[in-house]
Amino acid sequence: MPAKGKHRRPKSLRFTRTIAVAGTGGAALALPLLGATGAHAATPAAAAQHTQKSATVAPAAAKAGTSTTYAVKAGDYLAKIADDQHVSGGWKKIYSDNRSAIGSDPSLIHPGLKLSLGAKAAAPQASAPAKPSAAKPAAAKPAAAKTDTASTATKTAAVGNGSGYTLPVDGAAIGTNYKVAGSMWSSGYHTGTDFVVPTGTTIKSIAAGTVVSAGWGGAYGNQVVIQHADGRYSQYAHMSSLSVSAGQTVTEGQQIGLSGATGNVTGPHLHFEIRTTPDYGSDIDPVAYLRSHGVAVG
Repeated sequence: MPAKGKHRRPKSLRFTRTIAVAGTGGAALALPLLGATGAHAATPAAAAQHTQKSATVAPAAAKAGTSTTYAVKAGDYLAKIADDQHVSGGWKKIYSDNRSAIGSDPSLIHPGLKLSLGAKAAAPQASAPAKPSAAKPAAAKPAAAKTDTASTATKTAAVGNGSGYTLPVDGAAIGTNYKVAGSMWSSGYHTGTDFVVPTGTTIKSIAAGTVVSAGWGGAYGNQVVIQHADGRYSQYAHMSSLSVSAGQTVTEGQQIGLSGATGNVTGPHLHFEIRTTPDYGSDIDPVAYLRSHGVAVG
């Protein structure tokens, strides 16, 4: 605090030395408190020293223990928020702190939802350069959580074998398999198979057919559903962009859009289903279906 008004002590020279010694001896925090109560330094140099110390201490005290409120925007998912906001603990920490607001499914977040990022979320921004590097592993955790099953999976074959069917993506590892149980899914289990691919990967129709729907699918984000000659339906979800429209006919391997992370997800991937009807809840094993048509998977 700058010295203003009348000084209580006129003996400036000796008192200034006392401040300098105390400052180098580690009692820099105690002396500004005395100055705040009236024991101001009698010289401009001492007052400047007092002001400098106050300026360095106050911001740290103001930021300590505070939390940040984040409003979910369109296209957000927990892993992205954790990465962008440098949340220590990653998307799992955000979900743990906001479970009552998000609900049982960590992928079900919607624009406008207010999330508390907690005191730890503010720590990287308030500290020295060493802190952001410590936050890097946290940013990587959502990807590891999403691909933990993929880490032991082998790469899928690039194409079909001339049977009229092919993979929806080339050379991708399988992430979460069909029928994996979990409370994060409203059905109680995973209704499709996830192919781990980055945003912008070409998504292909697995066989010739007719597009029955193409557009926004709620929790599925941008999706395409195609009916095939055998009466089965293939569904492709969380896409970043679509290349086809309802009513359009497609051929085996034709590009229908690009992969992404739209809808309720924890990271970019292709969610792929085979259904007996065009609607949710009629799913069958998609990998078994592809293999029955001669496509090598895994």
